[in-house]
Amino acid sequence: MTDIESYIHSLVITNPLVEPVVQLAIQALQLPLGSKGLDAGCGIGLQALLLAKAIGLAGQVTGLDLCPEFLVLAREKVEKAGLSEQISFKEGNVRELPFGNDSFDWVWSANCVGYAPLEPLPMVKELARVVKPGGMVVILAWSSQMLLPGYPQLEARLNATSAGIAPFFKGKPPELHFLRALGWFREAGLENPTAHTICGQAFAPLTDDLRRALVALFEMRWPGVEPELMQEDLAEYQRLCLPESPDFIVDHPDYYAFFTYSMFLGRVAA
Repeated sequence: MTDIESYIHSLVITNPLVEPVVQLAIQALQLPLGSKGLDAGCGIGLQALLLAKAIGLAGQVTGLDLCPEFLVLAREKVEKAGLSEQISFKEGNVRELPFGNDSFDWVWSANCVGYAPLEPLPMVKELARVVKPGGMVVILAWSSQMLLPGYPQLEARLNATSAGIAPFFKGKPPELHFLRALGWFREAGLENPTAHTICGQAFAPLTDDLRRALVALFEMRWPGVEPELMQEDLAEYQRLCLPESPDFIVDHPDYYAFFTYSMFLGRVAA
């Protein structure tokens, strides 16, 4: 399996966890019915479908991504959903959007702008460029999790590893951290920047889909941490966090976990 195939697989498997949170975020935006929006960094189109549902059949969503493999799958999903007239996709880079000024009523970017290891301010400005006066710029990303109930010290150490702080890294300026996005919005000239945090959860008894999603999430969240752990923590990690272990924590009858996505939005000056 290639890296792209593996990433697509992870997106699909974890979607039962992620989709309810994304739906809550979109609902909070109260996007206008019949509006025209851009999903910047749309991936395989999962969120474009949710955005289209929010704006009704008279609305239009354009999905943009740099990866052609993602877009092939996105188009298949949209066609299967019967929404090809409402949702379209275009290959392109969020750093240089292939659209004119004031093209959209709103722009949405999840786990992309501000989250990828690139300078965020120019990308926020580029999003704002293609939004009409009075329209919204919205970015959303995973911001925290508690997945190991009863083991806060182990989870804190896992979260302090290179994988645990990714996509950030040691030495990265604090003002470039995703949770400092309000400052980017202000510098980009967006009005009334605000923030919202949405919580998702999973608890026993888990459906098969949710268990598979959590297994994939553990693999995505702390890959390759073993060299950075003390021997005692490594043994505990392998006992609790590997699905082949008889003590895999997700299978505990009292299992509970939560995670958060943080959303930042501002409006283009009218």
